[in-house]
Amino acid sequence: MNRPAQDREVLISAMRLEAEGVMALELRALGADSVPEWQAGAHIDVRLPSGTVRQYSLCGDPSDRRHLHIAVLREATGRGGSREIHEELRVGQMLAISTPRNAFALAPAAAYQFVAGGIGITPILPMILAAERAGVPWHLVYGGRSRASMAFLERLLPHVGDHVQILPADEFGLLDLDAIAARAAAGAETYSCGPGVLLDALTARFQAQELGQRLHLERFSAAPLPVAEGEGGELKVILARSGLEVDVPAKRSIMHALRDVGIEVPSSCEQGVCGMCETRVLDGVPDHRDMLLTDRERARNNVMMVCCSRAKTPTLLLDL
Repeated sequence: MNRPAQDREVLISAMRLEAEGVMALELRALGADSVPEWQAGAHIDVRLPSGTVRQYSLCGDPSDRRHLHIAVLREATGRGGSREIHEELRVGQMLAISTPRNAFALAPAAAYQFVAGGIGITPILPMILAAERAGVPWHLVYGGRSRASMAFLERLLPHVGDHVQILPADEFGLLDLDAIAARAAAGAETYSCGPGVLLDALTARFQAQELGQRLHLERFSAAPLPVAEGEGGELKVILARSGLEVDVPAKRSIMHALRDVGIEVPSSCEQGVCGMCETRVLDGVPDHRDMLLTDRERARNNVMMVCCSRAKTPTLLLDL
């Protein structure tokens, strides 16, 4: 698995309140430097002045080699990163960012359907650019609580009708999942990002219609931890270096169970995005719940993200 390169510094060159509770940031490369190359679907780690590290999707134009763009939803009940961005960051400050990495890459297709919920529009915008530049037909379904809460509407309004549906819930209610599934059945690869309730509903509808292979998702956080039949979801983790055996309750992550017994594992996002808690698996089969490993890496079952992943076997032997 490719690890992020060392952090590099960028300048906050612009900030704009893009919608209610959504702050857009323009990050500029220093001096004559270029920003790192990236493709639609990529995200970066942002190290805030407090030391907090958070992950945000890139929502600008990959052909712009001087700037990167992110947009951050202010989450009052979050862990503090979004509040720091909204309340404390200013134009002219420096930030450290990682090299972009992509667990939501846009694959070649004959047609695309994009489904965005709220701030989930951010990784979708570069995908639309990529589809347009490739001359591939595309359609966007964009939902949110209200128009005022939906970012980047000005950029999308010129396409309403031909390519774009703007569907705030206070005007139109819930998104029409049958219509979305019908476009997929007609051949459109569907890429969606948004709140878990939307992604779970899409997954259920696509699976019911045997269209799961045409649905590609990016979650804001890891999927809920599963509960194994007959076991209550409990598992045992054995640490190879010390021989210590750690019982992991059903509703406790492996990482937190390790911390409970004094074993520290490097972490940042705690949501299966950043990769800092990647741990070698020596025996047993992980149940991968992260958003970073590729399908090929998951199939090897030799590493896992202990912040969010579980196990398909009663025990796991970890290289700790």
